[in-house]
Amino acid sequence: MESSESTSEKVFPNGDVYVGNFKGVVSNGKGRYSWMDGTTYDGEWEEGKMTGKGKMFFTSGATYDGDFSGGYLHGIGTYTSSDGSLYRGGWKMNSQHGIGRKQYQNSDVYDGCWKEGVREGSGRYKWGNDNMYIGNWKHGQMCGRGVMKFSNGDLFDGSWLDGFRHGTGCYRFSDGSYYFGNWTKGLKDGLGTFYPAGHGNLSSRIYSSVKLEDKRKDLQSHSSLVSSEESMKPIGIRILSKKISKRFPRSSGSKPQRSSLLDQFILDDSTMEVISSDASCAPYQFYDEAPAELENSTVSCEREYMQGVLIKERIREIAKLKNKLRKFRGNEMKKKSFLAIFYGHKSYFLRLNLQLGIRYTVGKITPVPMREVRPSDFEQRARMRMYFPRNGSQFTPPHRSTDFYWKDYCPMVFRNLREMFKLNPADYMMSICGDDGLRELSSSGKSGSLFYVSRDDRFVIKTLKQSEVKVLVKMLPHYYEHVQHHENTLITKFFGLHQIALMHGKKVRFVVMGNMFCTELRIHRRYDLKGSTLGRFTNKDKIDEGTTLKDLDLTFEFHMDKLLRQSLFKQISLDCDFLKNQGIIDYSLLLGLHFRAPEHLKALLEPPDSVHKRENPVAADGLIYEGECSIPPRGLLLVTHEPSSVDTAPGTHIRGNTLKAYSVGEKEVDLLLPGTGRLRVQVGVNMPAQANQLVKGEMDSVDVELFEVYDVVLYMGIIDILQEYNMKKKLEQRYKSLQFDPMSISVSGPKIYSRRFLSFVDKVFQVEP
Repeated sequence: MESSESTSEKVFPNGDVYVGNFKGVVSNGKGRYSWMDGTTYDGEWEEGKMTGKGKMFFTSGATYDGDFSGGYLHGIGTYTSSDGSLYRGGWKMNSQHGIGRKQYQNSDVYDGCWKEGVREGSGRYKWGNDNMYIGNWKHGQMCGRGVMKFSNGDLFDGSWLDGFRHGTGCYRFSDGSYYFGNWTKGLKDGLGTFYPAGHGNLSSRIYSSVKLEDKRKDLQSHSSLVSSEESMKPIGIRILSKKISKRFPRSSGSKPQRSSLLDQFILDDSTMEVISSDASCAPYQFYDEAPAELENSTVSCEREYMQGVLIKERIREIAKLKNKLRKFRGNEMKKKSFLAIFYGHKSYFLRLNLQLGIRYTVGKITPVPMREVRPSDFEQRARMRMYFPRNGSQFTPPHRSTDFYWKDYCPMVFRNLREMFKLNPADYMMSICGDDGLRELSSSGKSGSLFYVSRDDRFVIKTLKQSEVKVLVKMLPHYYEHVQHHENTLITKFFGLHQIALMHGKKVRFVVMGNMFCTELRIHRRYDLKGSTLGRFTNKDKIDEGTTLKDLDLTFEFHMDKLLRQSLFKQISLDCDFLKNQGIIDYSLLLGLHFRAPEHLKALLEPPDSVHKRENPVAADGLIYEGECSIPPRGLLLVTHEPSSVDTAPGTHIRGNTLKAYSVGEKEVDLLLPGTGRLRVQVGVNMPAQANQLVKGEMDSVDVELFEVYDVVLYMGIIDILQEYNMKKKLEQRYKSLQFDPMSISVSGPKIYSRRFLSFVDKVFQVEP
């Protein structure tokens, strides 16, 4: 028997009133519901819930006209708030979700993706003052790749984080000059290259004009979202991601067509996922080559900034740079190992195999009850082996890579090491095996090894030679004992050792290590130090932001707090004793420097002879796009340690205790960075020092070193501990001045190297006066 619909009025005990259709005793069909507070809904109902098309009027004066589902604003609709702002687009469970447009009360307009009520994904934001941003958003902030056009004609294309320029990017000034470089929280930070405009003057040199407009026809158009804004094309960047043009399709026709976002996209979860995933394009290294528009320029200026302060500049001839870059790339191809060439086009499958194997290994070993490591856990029979066919098996999932065999060395040992380093198994798997996966470093090491870094920068994965695997397996029992007794150890932290064997017989061996430069501070300099001079320098023309420098490139000595320096030297001595006892030589101290800008450099935010105007701060929607005037009163400050004020969770490069400092009464200390944050000081992590320039730079018009004393934060660790034992020739060449019997080098070598290494460390790190 079918139930019939009826139209009537029903008054509820709480005073609410419903007038409309019923199905049985519940509202169904069309009807109007009025709440006691004055809110009303007029629209479609289904089994007692607002479902379908309808309008809602709120007591605040806000209105909604659109889709409902299960009593929620869900689908496509228009919301007009009481302050006059208007949103038209997708909704999900009462939140803006999908693609939509919002016009704010202050005349700002946002077109793009939303997620649970905040801007997230790809979109365009135009402020009332005509500033405009097109790019990626996260948690309501500009985050990822994006282009910002300022009302004064300036334009920035690059990486963003939490509303600030952060990472690599290109800044085009309205006068036609360019700056390719790096930013940290809105400030220029690190190395970059400035290309002057055609009419500019730099250090008494006259530059030829640069005709930018002739090149505009070759540039990619952004989208129909900005088709009426021709000036938003990313001028000067030849390698602009094609993903942007795919994400924002061109409008058809000879004239720009302004069409609604809702007419171009389907507002559903699948579309949202596609756009969000496509938005995660990685930043580009813009200064690898000069832009096409600047090929007529003859001179550029290499600059280095420290929190917005220019500390060094060097005038370069572009033509010479191009020739040297081409020659350098040719040499690098010759150096490439067979392994790198063979797997170059299969990198994706290699990474996928690695992720599958690690996920299997950690998932299998984690449920096993914790126990003490036994001698048998280091033996060959303790290794875990598994076959991963493409179609899957009883123990392995199907996958999109090739068939491969997986070997896990000493799984119980590395499981206990991860526990010892206080590394959560779930975090470990998510970091390496998550959807974001791994990224391959653009350049391999001198040995020809491949390097992968997890997306969160916590882990580094390196391919090893068979001889290096043997060294690690042999020393593993002693390494385990060493880190067990010395929690402050600076020796590389190893989290796993694995092997992938493909069906054709090729074997690739990996080690998973902690990234000691995983820090929220930018590392401005990296040094690989051995305490040697033979060949330990880097060609200046090959130095960029990611270059690891060598001993002869180090022109600083570091003055540290007495107790901090004492703790550092003590731990390095303990680690060197361990390596000496294992017969290991040729290891390095990997040193990272973060420079800070103190108060007395504030007047030097822009040099008086700079050819480009300063980027003026622009505040809109609560965001600051440039803050080069906010230099902290002091670069570094040690304060008494407060556990509640700093992050005490161990990281991939952090395990030890908080250090004590002589300057604060021999108490545990934190490093306070005004305007940045508060960090816990540990051995090799967040260690403050004053860097004194040992050798002055060439004070001429070509290479100018502006300062001699810097405040720095030090990060360091001991690496390259898996070298082969037979290092006779290398020791004889490196230490010709040392007198020892070459026949006894296998015994004397580790002692000589340790002694020389410690002497070098003792000289470089001094006690502050």
